[in-house]
Amino acid sequence: MLTPSTRRRSFAACRRTRSSRALSGTACLLALAGWALATAPAAGAPVASTSDSWRPDLTRTGADDVNVEYAAGALRVRDGSVSPASLGRRGGYASAVLEAHRVDRPVNRVTVDLDATVPEAASVEVDVRGRTAGGTWTEWRQAVTGTAVELPRDVVDVQARLTLWNAEGGATAVVRALTLTAGDTGSALAGPTPKVASAFSARVFATREGLVGHTTANGHVIRENDHFVALPSRRALSPKGSAQYSVQVCGPARCETAPVWDVGPWNTHDDHWNPSAQREQWKDLPRGLPQAQAAYENGYNGGRDEFGRQVANPAGIDLADGTFYNVGLDDNGWVTVTYLWTDGGGDTTSFPTWDTDVSVRQQATTTSTRVASLPGPTTVRVRCQVHGQLVYYAGYSNDGWSYLPDYGGYVSNIFVDVAESWLPGVPTC
Repeated sequence: MLTPSTRRRSFAACRRTRSSRALSGTACLLALAGWALATAPAAGAPVASTSDSWRPDLTRTGADDVNVEYAAGALRVRDGSVSPASLGRRGGYASAVLEAHRVDRPVNRVTVDLDATVPEAASVEVDVRGRTAGGTWTEWRQAVTGTAVELPRDVVDVQARLTLWNAEGGATAVVRALTLTAGDTGSALAGPTPKVASAFSARVFATREGLVGHTTANGHVIRENDHFVALPSRRALSPKGSAQYSVQVCGPARCETAPVWDVGPWNTHDDHWNPSAQREQWKDLPRGLPQAQAAYENGYNGGRDEFGRQVANPAGIDLADGTFYNVGLDDNGWVTVTYLWTDGGGDTTSFPTWDTDVSVRQQATTTSTRVASLPGPTTVRVRCQVHGQLVYYAGYSNDGWSYLPDYGGYVSNIFVDVAESWLPGVPTC
């Protein structure tokens, strides 16, 4: 039986070529048939149950994990001096992004059962998210033991993330096991993400993060002239090195697309870009209004953030130094932020990419100016595609290029992670 990784390689073998330069149409049909045989039940086999339960392997820590270790049969905080850079809180923070699990059938509900010891004033949060058949991730959603979390769409992969905080005195939680059970309520949307007017945008106050040498919430060590942002909720925190959740920031001089790599400023549960009813906290605030801005300008929540601190500015986003100066700020100020993973993207279609350090070019040629790069697998919005320079990579070839409006440039279709070399449903530029 094909494993998920084998199926991805089968599709990857089909994705590169136009007019079968490197792979025959027969081979592609066999690859696709392998997927169908792998997912279809065998003759006479019982129909899969409506729920799927599994235990992620906690012993395997990897590059997406932050300051976590597995010892004495449990996950725990490794170094009590580490905490996310933008929060200004004392140390004792760890995060583990667990391996994604391919479910038996599309699901939209996940229940968790946590086996952990959590001392007073310490904490453990479990977040879950799902990946659709088209490769797009939902936002992370916090799960409480025994309570089902409903995802906004049917998904084929489910992933969990553990976040641990030490108590102020140093006592830490230990997590021995996590069990996830996924099912389908029948109420979620299925199929491709529907297109709506555009991704959500709002004008918010931005502050410069700085903090070179400190560590972000996803484990990135901040460098000089760095390019990323912090938002005050873990719901849109990208794993280290990825741009799975990105924003477009437009300042006085220009716009920049940057990944969300940190949590802050002020709050950690203020997903102000979501509709009021879907916000994790502060559901009485309108969409696009950060809680810190409401506290600073109108005395909301007594003028304090979720930790009881007096809010000293209305910031709803932190910008790394490179992003801060690139968009034209020389002091904290107002910017327009588009939350690129929200809604349907208007006249665009979302696709996943593969590989690392993938160039986005000003024109559909490899010699054109490099306007951006995709550090790792990323969900991108494609507006249209053209036939440009024929690109050869890893034994494959393709002359298709996709225009990414969020980056202002083109990416070779070789790096778009779908079976077809000419993207389905995408018009010609």
